[in-house]
Amino acid sequence: MNAPSLSLVQNPVRSRQFVEVTPAPTVQGDFPAVSPLSGGGNGMSPTPPDINGIVLRIRSLLPTLTALEAGVVTGLFKKRFINERTLLKWVADEMRVSEAMVVKIAKKLGFSGFRAFRSALAEYNNFPTTQLHAELFANDSAGNIVQKVVQASIKALEQNLAVIEQAAIEKAAKYLSSSVFRDFYGVGGSAQVARDAAFKFLRIGVRASVFDDSQMMLMSACLLEKTDVAVAFSHCGQTAVVIDAVRQARRNGARIIAVTNCRTSILAQESDVILCPNVEESLITGENAAARIAQLNIVDALFLAVAQKSSGIAERNLRRTTSAVRGQRNVW
Repeated sequence: MNAPSLSLVQNPVRSRQFVEVTPAPTVQGDFPAVSPLSGGGNGMSPTPPDINGIVLRIRSLLPTLTALEAGVVTGLFKKRFINERTLLKWVADEMRVSEAMVVKIAKKLGFSGFRAFRSALAEYNNFPTTQLHAELFANDSAGNIVQKVVQASIKALEQNLAVIEQAAIEKAAKYLSSSVFRDFYGVGGSAQVARDAAFKFLRIGVRASVFDDSQMMLMSACLLEKTDVAVAFSHCGQTAVVIDAVRQARRNGARIIAVTNCRTSILAQESDVILCPNVEESLITGENAAARIAQLNIVDALFLAVAQKSSGIAERNLRRTTSAVRGQRNVW
């Protein structure tokens, strides 16, 4: 059976902490020349840090840390009362690691040392949107809960916009529009996003197959060729069954598009195009919800980018598919 192609010619409890008696003096040299905190060394006062950028950078580097180191970083971000006077000794004691370990972690994240890392944490804790990550309290009204959930979703979309590369979207759209077969892989929540993507593309005449079973993924991947593309959805980028299928498809010469939250993940390293929203996990809606919002946003962008490559045919197919299902809508 010939597969159609779209080449388109057709209030929290505070724990006790030790603080410095006086704030440490601000030293411009405390930050590296190029760091997630500084806007440049022009002899003037440092540029106010881009907190969203700092957090996204740290999250992208978490997979490069050991499990213990990543646990320390995650734990420190949850401690909302760290400020410029917090001592290294208190941080080490609170995280149950050595002071040298804390300094090592800071440097692996791109900071010049503990003080630069502490400044980032302090600035993050003072950032207005930090309150979005406060856990829901028992006395929250239904209105407060709705507001927190909506704000967390808005933040996920804003982060998505800040880090998605337009060139990557264009390259992915080119692969999708020119391929003969398009196979989408994902498990769990990511599989639902893959199905949504296939549904959207079918509306404009771009056929795609979705696989969420490990064996079917491998069978699909072994049949792909140089004229085909595989799109892998995985929030962590470490899902073994998805990676196995991607590696098989890659050995056959198929192009690989990864939609993942981690640019340094194994999935990203195996891919030709990386679409990485790098959304910060929300303690309110959970990792899965934040990831799904970002992934659906990417799917919408890809859908429009592919449709734009031959808007006439896409619009004609959209009218046909819309008309086909319109009769199934009950009119009361």
